[in-house]
Amino acid sequence: MTKKEISTKVVHKLPTDLRQALMKTPTAQAVWADITPLARNEWICWVTSGQKAETRNIRIEKAISKLKGGMRRPCCWAGCPHR
Repeated sequence: MTKKEISTKVVHKLPTDLRQALMKTPTAQAVWADITPLARNEWICWVTSGQKAETRNIRIEKAISKLKGGMRRPCCWAGCPHR
């Protein structure tokens, strides 16, 4: 996978803002490439389920931070309701 590609293979479409954040953070991008499609779906759903733009931006920052730390799924969240 080249640096400009982000693994998508998910039910939810990878939003542009989350894609851009992943592109800027190689460590988070490496974990993203290594997690399962189900885990990617959960990150996407967690980020996009925020009602306000401010909440979404905070969740993107947290997701990148947690992925950089090696976390493979969002913590303390009921999970994607779309499964």
